[in-house]
Amino acid sequence: MILPSGISSVWAAAAFLTFIPMSYVSALIDPIEVDGKQFVYSSTKEPFYIRGVDYQPGDSSDVNYEHDPLTDANVCARDILLFQDLGINTIRIYSVNPDLNHDKCMSMLATAGMYLILDVNSPLPNQHLNRYEPWTSYNPVYLEHVFKVVAQFSHYNNTLGFFAGNEVVNDRRSAQYSPTYIKALVGDMKAYQEEHCERKVPIGYSAADDLNYRVPLASYLECSEDSTNDMSVDFYGVNSYQWCGKQTMQTSGYDKLVDAYRTYSKPVFLSEFGCNRVLPRTFEEISPLYSGDMYTTFSGGLVYEYSQEDNNYGLIQLDDDGNAQILQDFHSLKKQYEKVEMPSREDVEEAIANDPIMSEIDKNHSPLCQSKYENLNIKTKIEKGLASSLIKHGVSVEKGEYVPLTEEDMETTYAISDVDGTDWKTNRRIKAIRDAEPISFKDPSESKDDENFEEPKRNSSDLINVSLWCILFAYLLNFMFCSL
Repeated sequence: MILPSGISSVWAAAAFLTFIPMSYVSALIDPIEVDGKQFVYSSTKEPFYIRGVDYQPGDSSDVNYEHDPLTDANVCARDILLFQDLGINTIRIYSVNPDLNHDKCMSMLATAGMYLILDVNSPLPNQHLNRYEPWTSYNPVYLEHVFKVVAQFSHYNNTLGFFAGNEVVNDRRSAQYSPTYIKALVGDMKAYQEEHCERKVPIGYSAADDLNYRVPLASYLECSEDSTNDMSVDFYGVNSYQWCGKQTMQTSGYDKLVDAYRTYSKPVFLSEFGCNRVLPRTFEEISPLYSGDMYTTFSGGLVYEYSQEDNNYGLIQLDDDGNAQILQDFHSLKKQYEKVEMPSREDVEEAIANDPIMSEIDKNHSPLCQSKYENLNIKTKIEKGLASSLIKHGVSVEKGEYVPLTEEDMETTYAISDVDGTDWKTNRRIKAIRDAEPISFKDPSESKDDENFEEPKRNSSDLINVSLWCILFAYLLNFMFCSL
């Protein structure tokens, strides 16, 4: 069949555009989801164990209206290089500003195979709960901030989870006023995701290192008021600094820690660990954490913390110019990570099947709530409908998306030195994780005739930038009308 000349020209243009090599492919990384007591890769259902660090350079007070840990691509490149050398797969960030753009840093993390667990609170005004008077802070202004964080970061596949709170309950007074507000926040976040987010990112809580409240609060946040799980956490984080120096499962109390959460129906992990009462830190708890002693109950953990602050927990020292020096704790932790092997799905399934208690856990339903929990007041009433309008209409925020990266983005201009002050000799470019095929690096001005040209990585989950398609569409329309 012979088409009219103008139509033939249109199809020729379309065919031409179809075969233009797309130099920029958005980052691809397999989302993590919850399956009973385990985190799993969504595509393979293999267990995912958190090997990570808590990351907030400059402390949470450094978050402001102009920057946060994920706004400066050069800083992100510097630290992702070190994350990869350390051998981790997850970072936790305590505060971000959702009114800022985080696309490039999140794309870099995804390209490097890194996941993020993000706290939704910040130290800025009206962006965190007052633990002693939560009714003064739990309001639409606060909820708008929380929902902005959720709405923006749920669009990144490497957002592993949100923390609704960190150590909100940490003493007798806060235990009398805050528990019901934490549970309400979890419920409101879930309701917002259900209404507005394509992907439902798991929501959890990070508990203070206090035995009086840690376990009862875990049970309260786990429970459901009825047959739904709308207000129950999807996971629970435990801040624990009880393994100090050379210890064992028994002398450290890790055996009792495992027993406390053995029947918990959700994933549990150490959201902070790494006691510094014995220096230098040797991180000998890493080996048991990923061993058969713990891996059916705990899904790994996050070492506190990446950058050296006043509390002396750092792995990296940052100077005023942004240059980094590796500290001895970095090498000690890296050495421990290199020695452990992550359990497979078969390992986990066999261990659970051989445990008569764990094999009876109903992974599809949370336990129903009790009338009371030790040391907690769960009778505090909360004004109804505070989140209703926001859940119905949504919030105005720039939704996250993966963006093209160049070779220059994958390198940092900051200096990195080793413990002795000499130049860090390790690879100075972020390594793209090819098994996830996250991105293809190529300047659009370069030609296929270049002998080093690689065809971009493509698969069904690739997302081409809208702006690029708009340009191509405009070109196609122009070609069509000029040909008619």
